Amino acid sequence: MKKIKVKKVVLAYSGGLDTSVIVPWLKENYHCEVICFCANLGQDEELDGLEEKALASGASKVVILDLQDEFASEYLFRSLRAGAIYERKYLLGTSVARPLIAKYQVDIAHKSGADALAHGATGKGNDQVRFELTYQALDPRLKVIAPWREWDIRSREDAIKYAEEHNVPVTSTVKSIYSRDRNMWHLSHEGGPLEETWVEPEESMYQLTTSPENAPDDAQYIELQFESGFPVGIDHQKMSPAQIIRHLNVVGGAHGIGRADLVENRMVGMKSHGVYETPGGTILYAALQELESLVLDKETIQFKDIAALKYAELAYKGLWFTPLREALDAFVDSTQGPVTGKVRLKLYKGNIIPVGRKSEFSLYREDFATFGQEDVYDQSDAVGFIRLFGLPLKVRALNGLPVSGLDMPKPDYSRFKRD
Repeated sequence: MKKIKVKKVVLAYSGGLDTSVIVPWLKENYHCEVICFCANLGQDEELDGLEEKALASGASKVVILDLQDEFASEYLFRSLRAGAIYERKYLLGTSVARPLIAKYQVDIAHKSGADALAHGATGKGNDQVRFELTYQALDPRLKVIAPWREWDIRSREDAIKYAEEHNVPVTSTVKSIYSRDRNMWHLSHEGGPLEETWVEPEESMYQLTTSPENAPDDAQYIELQFESGFPVGIDHQKMSPAQIIRHLNVVGGAHGIGRADLVENRMVGMKSHGVYETPGGTILYAALQELESLVLDKETIQFKDIAALKYAELAYKGLWFTPLREALDAFVDSTQGPVTGKVRLKLYKGNIIPVGRKSEFSLYREDFATFGQEDVYDQSDAVGFIRLFGLPLKVRALNGLPVSGLDMPKPDYSRFKRD
């Protein structure tokens, strides 16, 4: 492959194995200046010594920006309010982080006069799409370098060897290799032993959550406060978005909450096996759903569930900066107005048990729900409702048409022997 000519490139840098070896590789193969950009999204200790490491690897400059508040309020909480969950389990911790990182990469490129962008995503994964779609949306003039699609490194073992040859310190080892992505929302685990879908993940792999078996024997009650769908406080104490997530990560992790073991469909067509730890996010999703059940009408909830699937798909595919995602946000903003109130949860050995919910916008009325006779609801009205509601079934029966399922062939299990 003929290499493009670039003078200065902004690399999305994490300090992990892949991006660590990319710095010297870019200098060797493109003979360009390399600016390393790291977004502080709450990955904590992973930032330790990052600047020194990047400079030692050959970077001319390192830019580290604290984007935790923007990440929490404008990406995580927007996905939360939309109810976005990919393939029933994944709360999009990595997915929604990539557009934010890429947006600031473009911004730094503009300010520094760089003519190219680079990332450490592999050619088999989703992140390459998420980064590059954002680049295209915000400045398609910038050139893009994706080393994993060019170089001869084909495994993490190869990358470790390359790092050793270029005196780049890395934390991964050949003996125990996981590909991890961490931010304030979650910690993901891929690769290594997880490439086998039948084997239970090692308990030592988990870092944010304890096992439900080892969680406390006593339940813990927490109370969450929301304003128009945004979490604003815990146990009568107002907190910032980032503070709320961090607090719930500690509380939820201690009770074994937030583990998700998922075989998911990647964008490139293959399936992958990953394990996600999202204790705080799991609690917030559960709490918000309980509050919505109290204040939203049936039709809005049902349509919002449909929109949530599309929102999750857009986020997963890196289509964040698109007109459709913005339009869905407008819909969510409209529906979340009355989602204001409190939810009380009981946390116990991996379980989130709702035990209370209240709101000044509640649609629940005890006097309406009672089985007694009163002015709002006359039980005799149900007769006409049932007749009209069941009319299609009645017509079908009068026409002698078969009822679906009654004449379906039954599976023959006789040829299967017991284990």
